[in-house]
Amino acid sequence: MRTARDPWTDLLRIAALGMVILYHSTFIGPQVYPQFLARHLVFAHQIGASVLLVISAHLAAGSLADPAHATLRWWFSRLARLLPGFVVGTLAATLAFDWLAPAGMYRASVGDLLANLAMLWNWNGYHHWDYVDGSYWTLPLQLAAFSLAPWLRRSRLGGGRGLRVLLWAAVLVPLAQWPLAQGAGGIYDSVVDGLGLYRWHLLVAGVATWMLGNGRLRPAQGAGLLAVCVAAHAVQNGWWSPTAGLVTDGWSVLGVGLGIVALLLAPRARGIAPPRPVAGLSARFAGISYGVYLVHQTLGYVLMLRLQEWFGAGPTVQTLAMVAQAVLLGAAMTRYVERPAHRVLLRWFDGVERASEGEGPPHRTSDDQPWPGASGVSPGSGVSGPGWSGVSPGSGVSAVAVDAGTAAGTAAGAVVLARASPVLPAASSTAAAPATTRYLVRMGGVSSRWSEGRTHRASRVGDETRMCRS
Repeated sequence: MRTARDPWTDLLRIAALGMVILYHSTFIGPQVYPQFLARHLVFAHQIGASVLLVISAHLAAGSLADPAHATLRWWFSRLARLLPGFVVGTLAATLAFDWLAPAGMYRASVGDLLANLAMLWNWNGYHHWDYVDGSYWTLPLQLAAFSLAPWLRRSRLGGGRGLRVLLWAAVLVPLAQWPLAQGAGGIYDSVVDGLGLYRWHLLVAGVATWMLGNGRLRPAQGAGLLAVCVAAHAVQNGWWSPTAGLVTDGWSVLGVGLGIVALLLAPRARGIAPPRPVAGLSARFAGISYGVYLVHQTLGYVLMLRLQEWFGAGPTVQTLAMVAQAVLLGAAMTRYVERPAHRVLLRWFDGVERASEGEGPPHRTSDDQPWPGASGVSPGSGVSGPGWSGVSPGSGVSAVAVDAGTAAGTAAGAVVLARASPVLPAASSTAAAPATTRYLVRMGGVSSRWSEGRTHRASRVGDETRMCRS
């Protein structure tokens, strides 16, 4: 089933993806690679990837509005959309580091490549795995959510009071454990981050916006739930200081809140369509957004440093070059990897299903809508992604697990997708940690020495910039 495109949602997705690229090119890049020239403009607020996750949850909620669509093929379609691009993007980033990167950039080993293909980085805490591309951390959360959502949609938890209780639980349970996470230790950090507790509220917000816009939640209930989601983002995006209390990035919280409001207003603005050229371009860019998300960061860093080294390019030219290469390579990724692989894998799936059931030719379903998400986001969101096609009734998904550890742990987060659910990042705070213990962290594959900090679970400064407890 193809959902009618909403140009305002497409524009919101593009704006969020633009903030992701700006955040990485002006803030995270110089944090990870100090050899970058000082930026004239620094956008230090992680808003884009979080909004892409909300959009992804919102779109998937609509695709699962009818429980008949919650089938094995629905799940497989999303994996077929997400995983081929991820594998190619990981290989491309590894080769770019090893063959194209200037001196001083990270060099990935075979072990690093395998750890990234296994998506182990979200389990950092007790042990640290380096990112080949820091943007990819959202994908295990999406895969887990997509694995659990169809099964939950068909269960008693997929609607009514059961769903409402689960939505609230998916926000309140991570909040309740947050004080413990501030000093429980590396093993606890590994579990909490691996299960994605710090971003369940964004999935809840995406589902709640869809339910509220379609009369599945009363206005007071929906507004209360969304307000708590924004408050949860303020907490999960920050860290606790013994002297200052909760330290968080207020601009990031405000940006996510405004993104939620914009998503609520988008369906009501359909009668006021943007100019046709704008709507056409937004649809095209939204269609390649997942590909752009996959290729913008690591390949962009290599390009920017080479332009600086070879041609003396300044910060503005570097950022524009990063945007240009992301659009060009993202379009190529969508056209030559993501969509063809999706078609081939779905044909294979239909053939296997047909052979096992002794049926005739498979039913035809329209191609899937792109993810912000990863987003996205969307991963992406969180960016183009998993499809929204229906499936043969009777298929189950409970026995399927992609990244089993993450899938099991994000059950509560994925239930937010159950009603009809999602895309692609850990949020960040720009505040510095207080001084006492020195940390040495591999960020995005590069060793970076942070300021001395008290032994606590520091806030994330970007998708891939995380402190580890000593």
